[in-house]
Amino acid sequence: MRIVSDTTNARIRKIVVYAVYIILLTSLQVSFPETFSFLGQTADITFVFVVLAGYFNGFWDGAIVGFICGMIRDVFSPPAVLGLDGEVRVTAFIGVFTLFSAGIIGASFFTRRMRRNIPFSIVAVIFTTFCYKVGGYLIIFGWSSMAGTTSTIYEPLTALVYSFLPQLLLNTLAAIPLIFLLRFLGPVSFRGKSKKDQIIEKQGEGTWLGI
Repeated sequence: MRIVSDTTNARIRKIVVYAVYIILLTSLQVSFPETFSFLGQTADITFVFVVLAGYFNGFWDGAIVGFICGMIRDVFSPPAVLGLDGEVRVTAFIGVFTLFSAGIIGASFFTRRMRRNIPFSIVAVIFTTFCYKVGGYLIIFGWSSMAGTTSTIYEPLTALVYSFLPQLLLNTLAAIPLIFLLRFLGPVSFRGKSKKDQIIEKQGEGTWLGI
């Protein structure tokens, strides 16, 4: 007689594993930023983790994990911008929007067509990172134009060489160990002969609806 169902076990595993990874990766990124830096850029480990969670484990995993990680980022390290009045302002919900979007993009990046294979997950990280950097550059450039501080913004070519490319390299390198953690020691068990999408629908997508 089974006291705990497979669905309950999947829910418990999902919550515990994600909680452990979120705490560890957030602490690692905050505590040792210089270790993962290159040309002034730092590997965004949490960002990469969210993208891969969505890619491997489905839409709801990417969205919910992205939202939680974004909330943590907004609470402990909210970005500051120069307001139109010249005063520095702390922003709100930038982290939530960024990581929530990253999780959704990761979950939507040709996951079924490519069968969520491991090599293409790196392409998903590169694509999402590039969208993040380009979007951030355009937003900062537009806001700086309104605030009259465009002189502090990199020229597009300089931004590509000293911001975009180093960030792409660092996030790609950070993705390698995270891929194996999520794929083989992750919140969803892919053991068995079932197809990955069937496993995700059983242990991934549907699991959140019962929590």
